Amino acid sequence: MRFMIGILMCGAAFGQTAAGKLEFDAASVKPSAPPGNGPIAIGGRGGPGSSDPGRVNYYFASLKMLLTIAYNVKPYQISGPSWIDSERYDLTATVPEGTTKEQSSVMLQNLLAERFGVKLHHESKDLPRYELTVAKGGPKLKASAAEPDPPADRVADPPPLPKGPPPIGKDGFPQLPAGRKGTMMMMTPKGVRMAAGMSTVSSLADMLGNMLASPVVDKTGLTGAYEFTLDFSRESMQGDPLGMSPPPGKGGAGPIGVGAIVTGPGPGPAPENGPLSAADQPDAPSLFVAVQEQLGLKLEKKRGPLDLIVIDRAEKVPTEN
Repeated sequence: MRFMIGILMCGAAFGQTAAGKLEFDAASVKPSAPPGNGPIAIGGRGGPGSSDPGRVNYYFASLKMLLTIAYNVKPYQISGPSWIDSERYDLTATVPEGTTKEQSSVMLQNLLAERFGVKLHHESKDLPRYELTVAKGGPKLKASAAEPDPPADRVADPPPLPKGPPPIGKDGFPQLPAGRKGTMMMMTPKGVRMAAGMSTVSSLADMLGNMLASPVVDKTGLTGAYEFTLDFSRESMQGDPLGMSPPPGKGGAGPIGVGAIVTGPGPGPAPENGPLSAADQPDAPSLFVAVQEQLGLKLEKKRGPLDLIVIDRAEKVPTEN
């Protein structure tokens, strides 16, 4: 699973580029259709280095997600109006032949500036961060069969959207099919469950960083592929899993799609006004406790400088294609 599949990851200038006007051959940006009650896919495919280098597609993506890809930053590094998290868009672009990943990134920056009127600047602040280490007693991660890494000049495409909802276990949570690479997230009145297969600790650190809205650095030294389940309370999250706000819906559990991995409805209605209180979910440990007790890892708080992107201006409705 890769929420941000790296198709536009690069070392582009942090801030608005002063490079020449690099553009996609053609591009379409439009608001996404309202989600239904079935599976929801959130993520992207294609671009230089992928199996479809001449075309990029982003579906049900927030403006913040597109900015993180264009500028190669994490969601917690972007500050702006609340709607850049909640509004969703579909973006499709044709990439000129021979375009590099770095050039494609600049093309996306220019497209966002043109269609959304994005203007931004960057600044540095001293903020909390965390280090992920192995707890006393060792890790409690189950090794899984690792897929071969893609060539250095190729990024792996995300798995296809599964047909139909995932199977529901006896505990009422959806189950990740055995042997499948990916991550499922489910929010319910019982708390939050993350189920991962063929996942790395490095990717877990990225997800924890998004949930805590702070950088999490992997200091475990664990390099294998693992499968694990993590159950914790909603109130212990300070940010969105993988940088995404739950898509709007009528009741249910507010499913979150990660790349092409999706969840089905939860075992009960989700609260309409934010996280559940501790009294409502006495059996759900905090994220910090869950990581240590269930995974055998530990989050240690540190502090350090962090570069931030500040959105000075952006339009909610993109200009016509």
